[in-house]
Amino acid sequence: MEWARRIGRKGVADATVAVALALVIAYAIVDPPGPSSPWPAWSAWPVAAAVSLPAAVRRLRPRAVLVLACATAVLATVTGAVAAGMIWLTFVPAVLVLYQVAATVTVAWSVTGLVTCAFAAAAAVLIFYDQVLPGLPSPVSPSELPPYWPVEIGAVCVFLAAGWAVGTVVRWKRDTTARLVRHLSEAAVADERRRIARELHDVIGHSMSLIAVKATVANHVADARPQEARAALSVIERTSRDTLAEIHRVLGLLRSDGDLAEGPVPVPGIADLPELAAHARAAGVEVDLTVREEARLPPALAVSVYRIVQQALTNVITHAGPTRCSVTVDIDERAAAIEIVDDGPLHGPAHGPAHGPAHGPAHGRPPRAEGGGHGLIGMRERVKLYGGSFSAGFRPDRGFRVTARLPCENGTMT
Repeated sequence: MEWARRIGRKGVADATVAVALALVIAYAIVDPPGPSSPWPAWSAWPVAAAVSLPAAVRRLRPRAVLVLACATAVLATVTGAVAAGMIWLTFVPAVLVLYQVAATVTVAWSVTGLVTCAFAAAAAVLIFYDQVLPGLPSPVSPSELPPYWPVEIGAVCVFLAAGWAVGTVVRWKRDTTARLVRHLSEAAVADERRRIARELHDVIGHSMSLIAVKATVANHVADARPQEARAALSVIERTSRDTLAEIHRVLGLLRSDGDLAEGPVPVPGIADLPELAAHARAAGVEVDLTVREEARLPPALAVSVYRIVQQALTNVITHAGPTRCSVTVDIDERAAAIEIVDDGPLHGPAHGPAHGPAHGPAHGRPPRAEGGGHGLIGMRERVKLYGGSFSAGFRPDRGFRVTARLPCENGTMT
């Protein structure tokens, strides 16, 4: 049963509060500060129980229970079943229910409930003092709290407003927290999508560039030099297999919450840079690789260094190769510094960075811009994740230069 499922620790606490209220209200009816109720003394207990019952079930259907609480308190007041001078106590259960309403429903509905309860309470108090109180016998001893309807109405309105205000603040905090959690969740999803997009771009871009170069070579020399064509096809076969394994690893991240360093296939790192240089040499780029490793990089940072070098070499193969290229990776206790410099196409005159065929489409290759395509954007994003610096642009004479510096987190290496 849904009602039974909703009863838990909070339900027990509400029931305890309702019992305490019933005892206080019954005592006030039996021994009021003003004139006693004309009802029999034993009626104080069922009246107090009926008035306090909504406080025990206020979490089930708050709006319906608020109507019940207000109607019960008003009925008990206008029929004279309550104590003069303590009528405000009869509306305390309605205050608790109004708090629940304000904390769970819209502001418009809770304001309507507040105004309705306040007007109903004020009308009930005025009816009591105008029609019920004059017919009550005077107390034997002077009252320690003389009945005074403005005090009764004021106390009821203050308590109702306080309950509504506290409930509204609670609801605002819950909504704010929910929006923040949703925003953080969306940001995390967006970051993960960008991370996977960078990985796929780096893996596919590098491999397809190498495959395209080798396929072109094989197509042109297939008849004249079949051995060279078979060697090119062998490179294509090996690169394709490695690429498929990398793609499977990256796509596996879409089905799990694991980090890039925890994929089913070992992730690349500094030790794999020579193999990366060998792939670029196979595509016709003379690579001079220099790695100075004075400290061990954290796995995630090592992957970023590898990907930056991989993407830079991919750009060289795509936009400038065949050419000469130097790759320098310098790792110390504080940061990893990367520099990739190419000489531009070896054929053709040395033109400036802004014009001429050195990097343009005249040689069948797409132009390379300093603003950057997806490759430069991906490298810049990787560096930004570590708060490092990145630059890429044409050299004054010819060629292209990429530099990146990735500081290690907390200034220490593993």
